[in-house]
Formats: sequence, C-alpha cells, structure tokens
Amino acid sequence: MSKDDISLDELERDALTEVVNIGVSRAASSLRKMVGRQVLLSVPAVEIVTQAAAAALIGQRESEELVAVRQQFEGAFSGRALLIFPETKSLELVRAVVGDDVGADHLAEMEGEALSETGNVILNNCLGTMANMLRRSLKMSLPEVIRGTGVQLFESSERSDKDALVLFLYINFSVHERDIRGYLAMLMDLPSMAALKVLIGDFIARVTEDVG
Repeated sequence: MSKDDISLDELERDALTEVVNIGVSRAASSLRKMVGRQVLLSVPAVEIVTQAAAAALIGQRESEELVAVRQQFEGAFSGRALLIFPETKSLELVRAVVGDDVGADHLAEMEGEALSETGNVILNNCLGTMANMLRRSLKMSLPEVIRGTGVQLFESSERSDKDALVLFLYINFSVHERDIRGYLAMLMDLPSMAALKVLIGDFIARVTEDVG
C-alpha cells in the first residue's frame, strides 16, 4: 500500500479535519473543567508523512526534552495518541489540575499519576468523540507517561521503522493565564488510514444525505 492509495481529496480532508476538530474541542472542554481556564486550540493539521518526519515536526518546535501521555487505540482503525508537553511545562499542568496550594515536593510526587489521569481523560474524550461521529467504537489502552525527544516519543514498541508512512494529526493548545502549552498528536499506519478513509466517506455520505 502506498501514499497514493490512501491520499485524501479536498472534501475528505475537510471532513476528517472537522471530525478531529470536534473531538479535540470536546477534549479541550474536559481540560478546561480540570484547570478552570480557557483552552486555546490551533486548527488541526493532517499530514501523511514518515514517522521520522512526524517526529521532526515536533522537534522543530521544541528543543528541550518532552513528556507525553501515550495511549494505543484499537478498533475500526488503530494507532497511537499522544498528549505532549515540554518537560518544563508538565509540573505547571499538574499544579493547575491539583491546585496551587500543593507544595513543590508533593507536586513532584503526584506528577506521574496526575499526568496519566489528565491524559487519559483528554485522549479518551477526543478519540471517543471521533469514533462516535464515525459510528464505530475504539478500545483504549491504559495511559503511559513517557519522556524523551520527539523521535523517542514516536517510537513504537512493536515497530521502529522510521521510514514507514503514517497519518499524523496534530493540534497545538495552550491554557489561558497559565504557562501551559502542548500538542495532541495521533499516528496511524497505512492500513488504518485506509479504513479511516472508508469511514470518512461514509460520514460524508450521511451528512450529504441529511442536507439533501
């Protein structure tokens, strides 16, 4: 299977972007409730690139070490979803979630669990909303907190083919009045992209029928 087999036309790309946008908006609403601040989102970017290029896109924006909450998802389409922060911002997110009264020592002890739970809520809301819109279900793995460069975060424990093509979705976000910013990214291999392309086609057909 090649890039040409799963390339999206303009209508399919717009439909996928809309589905992702609604899923991320639902996730941002969950994060807003957790931190008590408005969450600002960029327009979702959808690219078919190599795994190495996807890592480079994050690496170009961040020179410091990163921390991420990573979850595998399986179902009609499969892949990996990551909630990524510069490492220096992760404690600020934990502080925003657990409260400003928690001391620095206790905050550091809570970091892993708080990040894991926060990522779990955000990623499940995003992927769950997308699956519902496509009328399918997804099974999510337990969240895993990982640290490293963009390349290390995107490495799969099952496969490390950096030249393999992947569907790379990413969105920048920041929290108003808090020094918190990060990225939400999803990686899917070509068979999953082909399955998603079919579901997007079905979604377009339903929307077109409803409008007609």
